[in-house]
Amino acid sequence: MPYINIRITDEEVSAADKRALIVGATQLLQDVLGKNPATTVVIIDEVSTDNWGIAGEPVTQRRERGL
Repeated sequence: MPYINIRITDEEVSAADKRALIVGATQLLQDVLGKNPATTVVIIDEVSTDNWGIAGEPVTQRRERGL
């Protein structure tokens, strides 16, 4: 049973976008590895930008500076 965990920042990702990620990731495992879509699990974790760091600082601060 394949398990895919997608982590994204919680910045207004729509339900349609999440569905597209789930469909696309499932299809990718089927196409590349021959995995059965019926047993492929996809989890999307949305992480606050306060809890996601790049280059030693929270993404929230980077976004405030326009990065």
